[in-house]
Amino acid sequence: MKLSRAQYDEIVQFVSILSCSRQSLKKLKLRFPSQSQCTLLSIFSQEYQKLMKRTHANHHTPEAMERYYQRYHSRVMENSSAPVLLELANEVSLSPALMARIVLEKFLQAQESVTVSKAVINGMLRDTSLITDRTLANQVLQCTLNDFCYGPLVDCIKHSIGHEHEVLLREKLLENHLAFLEEDQLRDKGYDKTPDFILEVPVAVEGHVIHWIESKASFGDDSSHRAYLQEQYWSYWNRFGHGLVIYWHGFIEELDCHRERGILLKDCFPSDIITLQHTSSGPILPVVH
Repeated sequence: MKLSRAQYDEIVQFVSILSCSRQSLKKLKLRFPSQSQCTLLSIFSQEYQKLMKRTHANHHTPEAMERYYQRYHSRVMENSSAPVLLELANEVSLSPALMARIVLEKFLQAQESVTVSKAVINGMLRDTSLITDRTLANQVLQCTLNDFCYGPLVDCIKHSIGHEHEVLLREKLLENHLAFLEEDQLRDKGYDKTPDFILEVPVAVEGHVIHWIESKASFGDDSSHRAYLQEQYWSYWNRFGHGLVIYWHGFIEELDCHRERGILLKDCFPSDIITLQHTSSGPILPVVH
């Protein structure tokens, strides 16, 4: 779903007053009933991650981390069945999964008196049965299950959704009888940075020749699109020619401003693809799918 910048700004303004909770997502959907839930969730997640990045330094000073750990420890001693970590995260406006990481790291340091590796912490966040303290394990699991923007569960969901949309794009290419090479095939040929699909025979979309297609299971906002342009799209354009990016959850329509330079944006698979096909007598004619 394409949004005008005014529509996008209105959603972002509303998101800025929400916390990271199921109730907030319901409020967002009620406020913007005409927008798809996937679009709203993607914008919500992006804005929340931006907030966490802006405030990261404040929460990760040695003093702040020690303070959070001590507050957790004292509260859990009073009532171990209460969602202490969740409540603490909400109080200081920090992602529950990030709060769980901080407290878990401080707990492990206190147990072992050494700096614990990220790999160990990540493993325990993915599998809380590895945490020896059963109360802390339960608290960490609560944070993981109730965080919509961070944590191992969110990472798995994002990976699955991304893969699902790549499969969908592949099916659309097959339905339209388009020959293509996939990312893995391109890497086998020695390419390092590659789009999801290279078309072996270019097609035309809305009057523009397309050589490659990239799938993004997210909303295309200013910061993410700018980063993708710099790190991916222009590199693809330089190697393979003009291409198409599909933001399945929509994008700010004003960002679709590089068409003449060779990068198109769509929020779905195009329905007006024109290919070149041989007739029985030999000439090549355009065919509209």
